[in-house]
Amino acid sequence: MASTDETGQLGQQTSPFGAQPPTPPAGQGAGQGAGMPRWLPRAMILALALVGLFQLGSWAFHQLTGLLINILIAFFAALAIEPAVSRMASRGIRRGLATFLVFIGLVIAIAGFVTLLGSMLAGQIVKIVEDFPNYLDSVISWVNAHFHTDLKRVDVQEGLLRSDWLRSYVRNSATGVLDVSAQVLGGLFQLLMITLFAFYFAADGPRLRRALCSVLPPARQVEVLRAWEIAVDKTGGYLYSRGLMAFISGVAHYVLLEILNVPYAPVLAVWVGLVSQFIPTIGTYLAGALPMLIAFTVDPWYALWVLGFVVLYQQFENYVLQPKLTAKTVDIHPAVAFGSVIAGTALLGAVGALIAIPAIATLQAFLGAYVKRYDVTDDPRVQGHRGRGTGVLARLRGLLVGRRGAGTDDSAPSAEDPEPGSGSSSGEGSTPA
Repeated sequence: MASTDETGQLGQQTSPFGAQPPTPPAGQGAGQGAGMPRWLPRAMILALALVGLFQLGSWAFHQLTGLLINILIAFFAALAIEPAVSRMASRGIRRGLATFLVFIGLVIAIAGFVTLLGSMLAGQIVKIVEDFPNYLDSVISWVNAHFHTDLKRVDVQEGLLRSDWLRSYVRNSATGVLDVSAQVLGGLFQLLMITLFAFYFAADGPRLRRALCSVLPPARQVEVLRAWEIAVDKTGGYLYSRGLMAFISGVAHYVLLEILNVPYAPVLAVWVGLVSQFIPTIGTYLAGALPMLIAFTVDPWYALWVLGFVVLYQQFENYVLQPKLTAKTVDIHPAVAFGSVIAGTALLGAVGALIAIPAIATLQAFLGAYVKRYDVTDDPRVQGHRGRGTGVLARLRGLLVGRRGAGTDDSAPSAEDPEPGSGSSSGEGSTPA
């Protein structure tokens, strides 16, 4: 009991503010110390909200990927026709009317070209169907002559008509007509959407630039306008290089088709040049298929010649012609141009291959203004000339010469060194005068 009173008196003396507050029970204090912090529920709710917003944004981005790609194509198309629209607007024509006239001109040119090709292709298909029995007879006679068989055209035709694979092919083609029709309608809708966006971007270009610059400080406005002008110049240079490559490709294929006496050689050459340059990824195959088909109507071996020439020319264009022309017209390195096309194809497919070079050229020209450059010294190593003695062979040669010189020095005694014992004997035998 005495110890308890002494402990209470000591507790009362240690309280400087009067009465000491009652001490909580042991269980209640431990419960409050082990409870959840007040900030943890709010942090968990915030984390869940951020995760939900990220998932919603990712879902919306994947749903709108097609629309964003079409807007990107329309933007570069508007940049491509910007010089023509601006030139017409500077002569007093309203910008909307100038854009409409440019689009009408493009539509008329494309429609005329497609109509001409369609009539030519229809005539050649009719000719192929009419001459197909003669082709079949020549093939059967060649097989009979070389393999000693007795095939007849009637037997081959009946075998083809009664075959199971032909029936299944016809059945699958009939069911796939709806899919092809849906794809064609979807492509036409995308083309219409790209045309509308490109028209609005080109017609309301000044208003779009003004709206974009109105939310930026004056220093940023200058940078945005400079980037816009660079994009217009680089896109125009890219189209110029594509047009030049289309001209070279058309001339090369025209010469081949004239040598082979293939009909409609000028139209086929224009087809190959335009389709192979302005339709990415599959343009080369579409461009080469039509001349091969027309050449097949003249001689089946001519189709093989056309196929070989198309393949060889495509390699020459991809690895030699296109990098050099792009480096001169768009002012980027050939390796950068080649790598940008591969990267664009990996990211956006055919669209990325089409717009990769002007996008990279614009980015390079815009960022080049912020890179500080210095004068390079006239060191021969800058040009790749290495000085003597820097190579491995030169170092080995120097090491061998050094070792050989050290060996001769050790073997031959020096003339300046005295003979052993000469100094002491001379010193002992000499007496001062």
